[in-house]
Amino acid sequence: MPALSARSERGALAIVLHTHMPYVEGFGTWPFGEEWLWEAIAGSYLPLLGLLDRGAPLTLSLTPVLCDQIEVPDLAARFGDFVEGVRRETHREDAEGLRAGGHEQLAAEVDRAWGDYARAAERIEELGGDLLGALGRHAGWTSSATHAVLPLLATGAGLREQIRAGVRSHERRFGAGWRGGFWLPECAHEPSLEPALTEAGVRAVCVELTARLGLGAPGHLRPVLAESGLVLTPVDRLTMSLLWSPQGYPAAGPYRDYHHHTVHHHNPWDNSGAVYDHGAALALAREHAADFVARTKARLADGGAGLPGGGLVVCALDTELLGHWWYEGVAWLEAVIEESARQELELVALDDALASSEPAELPGQAEWEASSWGEGGDLSTWSGPAVAELAFDARSAELDVLRAGAGVQRGAVRALLALQASDWAFMVTRGIAVPYAREREHGHRELVARALTGEADAVEGALRNIAVDADLLDFIAPR
Repeated sequence: MPALSARSERGALAIVLHTHMPYVEGFGTWPFGEEWLWEAIAGSYLPLLGLLDRGAPLTLSLTPVLCDQIEVPDLAARFGDFVEGVRRETHREDAEGLRAGGHEQLAAEVDRAWGDYARAAERIEELGGDLLGALGRHAGWTSSATHAVLPLLATGAGLREQIRAGVRSHERRFGAGWRGGFWLPECAHEPSLEPALTEAGVRAVCVELTARLGLGAPGHLRPVLAESGLVLTPVDRLTMSLLWSPQGYPAAGPYRDYHHHTVHHHNPWDNSGAVYDHGAALALAREHAADFVARTKARLADGGAGLPGGGLVVCALDTELLGHWWYEGVAWLEAVIEESARQELELVALDDALASSEPAELPGQAEWEASSWGEGGDLSTWSGPAVAELAFDARSAELDVLRAGAGVQRGAVRALLALQASDWAFMVTRGIAVPYAREREHGHRELVARALTGEADAVEGALRNIAVDADLLDFIAPR
């Protein structure tokens, strides 16, 4: 192993950005559907790209299903249509309505916010519409083909297909520089997955071990070598809760309120109910960045004492939290990078951190139960009573496809992968656009059935660009 630097003896921070969007391109518009993709591009992906292009040492995971969507050739034109044909007009209408009601300050904030979209449209034109290529320069980690919760799959063939299609997607798009990092969707892990992962070339994954080790335990600060040879990297829930909790930074009063909106879903209020003040919010983001770095250093000094290298804090976040859900999130992240240098906290890409440290050996892993970063740390978010029929649908469809054997059509496999996405059950459990989620799940289940009864051409057309790296061999002749 490479020698550790003097600074790394005091520990390090790795920020892992899990970048994912359910396949919404072409499946619905307002209020649910591909508008989510356009909003994430404007609010999260393009602003984050600026940081990455300036050399920020972040770990970026791109899910293949997100790549499928931003790979479409007319992306720039359609995004431009959304900005000019939808967002310009809705900002104008809402500002006019607020002014007519005597709310000049709110109207002025709506006018200011329009500039975010205008700049995003200019930026994607500068990229020649190739957002995927631009993000791909920084994409170190991949994931399963359609973000399936892997422990819930019914067969080994289905598991292999999700994993291998994800690896194929990454290597086809971004070349041979992949170092084996694989984001387990929803951090869902159990030991039985590991042979299929290592056979596909996966070397490291992130896992949620809070239920096993306890919140704040030192064990969260050191990667673990599984008996399979896979490196299991615990995410540090104690650190992540500074953002992902009801009391986290994004809930502070001066930040923009995501939930309080105008007729066309613009957000000129802050969390306290006052008119949003962008300058005050950015100042608070810098304060919170300084606090985050100081707390991370204290975490390492406390929990990492005595660990080789001083310990590793892995803070894993959904990329879409930054900029889309938490409007000031990208500004906060930029300030964290600056504060890390100022406070002498080593900020590292996760692959580099794993290459420069020796993982711990932890006996008894074969007995570990399934875990995730979902509610309760288990799989109930995707298989509990509220979504049991969705879980059964996906498993029964997988068995139907496998039963077809050599006669299975590629459309059936692609439809199955679309059905297996974790997003539909998550949305139902969390009460987010439930009719849309159920409609999408039902539609993909129907497409599987149609493909298995000979309507392969119609099914392929209905699936748009999803699961383009599906490979029938994993079902016909499992390896």
